[in-house]
Amino acid sequence: MVAAASLVVAVGTATGMLSALGDRVGSDEARPGLVGGSPSPDSPAAVTSASGPASPSVPAPASPSPSGRPSASPSAKKASSGSAKARVTATRLYRHPSSQVLDWVRDNPRDWRADVIESRIADRPAAVWFADYTPATITSRVRAVTSGGAAQGRVPVLVPYAIPDRDCGGASEGGAPDLGAYDAWIDRFAAGLGSREVVVVLEPDAIAQSDCLPAAGRADRFASLARAGRVLKAANPEARVYYDAGHSGWRPASEQAALLKQAGAASAASSDGIFSNVSNFHTTSAEIAYDRRVLDSLAGPPSLGAVIDTSRNGNGAPSDGEWCDPAGRKIGRPPTLNTGEAEVDAYLWVKLPGESDGCKGTPGAFSPSYAYELASP
Repeated sequence: MVAAASLVVAVGTATGMLSALGDRVGSDEARPGLVGGSPSPDSPAAVTSASGPASPSVPAPASPSPSGRPSASPSAKKASSGSAKARVTATRLYRHPSSQVLDWVRDNPRDWRADVIESRIADRPAAVWFADYTPATITSRVRAVTSGGAAQGRVPVLVPYAIPDRDCGGASEGGAPDLGAYDAWIDRFAAGLGSREVVVVLEPDAIAQSDCLPAAGRADRFASLARAGRVLKAANPEARVYYDAGHSGWRPASEQAALLKQAGAASAASSDGIFSNVSNFHTTSAEIAYDRRVLDSLAGPPSLGAVIDTSRNGNGAPSDGEWCDPAGRKIGRPPTLNTGEAEVDAYLWVKLPGESDGCKGTPGAFSPSYAYELASP
């Protein structure tokens, strides 16, 4: 594992779907199958999300992790078109009906933690991860999610996570065998996007955690990511594609922006902007300031914005830099496409609260004890 990384721990399956382990009341872990303290300003104010029902992560979950170098000092905020894009018609995020947390809630209705976990985690929208390299089924699996969102007039959040040499060979190693195979996988992924609005969080850690690659390998990866954005947006012009900006505790904004530009994030043909804090714990306010500095340095079209993972940042990042299921964390702001912040397009739950980084359960598995710790007032 790389000390400065926002490591994503992924568990893949043949279909990427999740199911609970057993049906015992009080069961403390679910795993992939088929198919404290006073609230901070970033803690959720209410149980009901302003963006509507919730959604879990479905295909092959992942659990990123934090730490990292201090970010650059704040820079001036650039003017923007605000958080609402003119073409947005749906204002609510989609809650996919299949996930580890939903399975656990259904299987454990009498568990003393169930009400809190259901109301504060399971009933909120979250991203759907596609972390296993399965070319034969990826189109149909993506289409199942996007068509479900379209039927409800809601916006699904998808996470393609199959870049070769993923996680630099760490806990989330895997992905496509090479970039040629990855490009073909992205083509098939794009074929399932449909024609309605969808948010794509493209390859967490693929840019911020690229130091392990030689210069030529990094350039090839960035070229493939730029291609991926173009393919996704060409397949569905309503798709909103965001690129990996790491988080506010990692590298300086100008340095991250330089990497993002090489990967196509500054081009409207491939990008709608950046994402940050995936599976991390940095406060929303810190991420807003950091993302604005990145966008300013990126110098792309004014339509570019940022999305922030607020799933576990209610109490901010631990002072000791612990990344693996650190104690004392809380869920953050509810997912929404209406942030009220210029240049911030959405607060999303990309990492589903309760899915372990590997210390409170099997990496990627749902732990109700961890979920309750995060969700309890």
